[in-house]
Amino acid sequence: MRRMRHFSSNNESEATIDMSPLIDVVFILLIFFIVTTVFNNEAGVDVDKPAKMASSKDLDRNSIMIAVTNDGQVHYNGRNIGVSGVRSVVEALQANGEALPLIIQGDQKAHHGVIVKVVGEATEAGVKSVAFSTQR
Repeated sequence: MRRMRHFSSNNESEATIDMSPLIDVVFILLIFFIVTTVFNNEAGVDVDKPAKMASSKDLDRNSIMIAVTNDGQVHYNGRNIGVSGVRSVVEALQANGEALPLIIQGDQKAHHGVIVKVVGEATEAGVKSVAFSTQR
């Protein structure tokens, strides 16, 4: 007598994937990234930051640079213009309506009275901002 085996689809077991170890690993990675993240302290105020800082080459092209020597002479572009010439130079450079900043390169031993007069003449000529050049 021969016995026959019949296999039915009910006896076959389906393969399953256990997801709990995968979820454990994901939570451990999440905790690791949260703990190792560096948080920046902000000032607490929204500030409109400039796109980039002006380099010294940009300042040379887009500003008025006047030098005051230790003996009170005022120079622009290598020539002595004196305090009385500051207004005409600044007005000529701002003739197209562009408000250029003034950068004063004052000698360490220059009298502050001369520098104040230069700032006053430039302000009357339409300069909106004045800066002083220093050594690093």
